[in-house]
Amino acid sequence: MQMHDILQQNPELWGIFTCAEEYGTAFRDGYDRFPHYMSNHREPFEPRASQYLVEQGYHPEYPDGQPFAVCLTHDIDGVYRFALSKGYATLSSLKNGALAGALASVRQLRSKKLPFCNFREIMALEEKYDARSSFYILALAPGDKDYTYDVRDLEGEIGMIADAGWEVGLHGGHRAYCDPQALVAEKRRLEGVTGRPVVGYRNHFLRFRVPETWEHLSHAGFRYDTTFGYADCVGFRNGMCHPFKPYDLRTGREIDILEIPLTIMDGTLDQYMRLDAGKAWEVTRRLIDATERCHGVITILWHNTYMEGEWLKLYENIIRYCREKGAWMTSGENIADLAD
Repeated sequence: MQMHDILQQNPELWGIFTCAEEYGTAFRDGYDRFPHYMSNHREPFEPRASQYLVEQGYHPEYPDGQPFAVCLTHDIDGVYRFALSKGYATLSSLKNGALAGALASVRQLRSKKLPFCNFREIMALEEKYDARSSFYILALAPGDKDYTYDVRDLEGEIGMIADAGWEVGLHGGHRAYCDPQALVAEKRRLEGVTGRPVVGYRNHFLRFRVPETWEHLSHAGFRYDTTFGYADCVGFRNGMCHPFKPYDLRTGREIDILEIPLTIMDGTLDQYMRLDAGKAWEVTRRLIDATERCHGVITILWHNTYMEGEWLKLYENIIRYCREKGAWMTSGENIADLAD
C-alpha cells in the first residue's frame, strides 16, 4: 500500500501531512513563510504521521541495513567576511594586546581569500565520520536581492566538492520560490558552472508556499526539495520524518517531486529559539532519537558561517552521535536516489 493510501485512512494525520491549514491562509511572516506559532500542529517534536506509517507496516531500508538516515546539508549564504567585521576583529586584537591576531586580521583585510569558503574543512570533518553532505549554492545575478557573491568565483570550489562525491545543489534566491522564471534562470546559471544537472534545492530564508513551490520546482526539473521546515521551530512540520511526494489538495494529485523535510536548522536553534549550544544539543538529540525509532531521515542544516566555536563543536557532536548509532549520513541526492 502506498504512503498516501495509508495516511488517508487517518483523517487527522492526513490533514497534518497535506498541510491543509496552509491553503489560503491569511497570515504569513515577513519572509512570506507560514510560521509554527500559527499552526494547529502543536507537537512538532513528534513525527506523528511517520509513526502511524510505521505502525501500519511501512519500513524503509537503507544501505548495509543501517537503521536510519541523516541528510546533512549546508546553505552557502555568504563566502566573504564583511570588511567591517574584519576591522572590528583587528581592533579587538589590539585592545586585548594580541599583536599576532591583529596582524593576521590586517593581512585578511588585504587578502582576496574567501574566509567563509571553508568547504574543504567541512568535508574533512564529515569524512572523519564516513559522512557526505549537500552544499546549496546561491546563483544570483548582480543587482538581485540578497546577492552576496558571484557563483562563477566559486567554480574551482564547486568542482572540488562534486568531484569528491559531495553534492552541489541550488540555494534559490529571494523570489525563486514563487517566480518560475527566476527559478529556472538560477538553475541554469549554477549548471553553467557545475557543468552537470542540478537536482537538489533549498530556498533562501526557507521561503516556501504550499503547494505552489513544489509545483514550480517540479516543472523546473528538480528531483527533490529540502526547504520544507519551520524557520521559527525545529521539528517535523507535517509530522513526517520520511521523504515523501507532496499531495496537492486542490487537484487531488501527487506532485512529482520528492520532499526531504528539513528538521533542524542552526539559526532556528540559535536565533529563533534562543538556545545555547547545550540546550540545542538536548533538543537535537531528542529529534534524532525520534527519527531513529521511525527508521526515518533527519535533515540537518548547518551554514558554513556556523562552523566556528561552540556551534562547530555541536555539529561534530551531532554527526558523532549519529555515527555511533550506525546511521547512514549522506547527501540529499543520495537520499533521492534511494527513493527512486
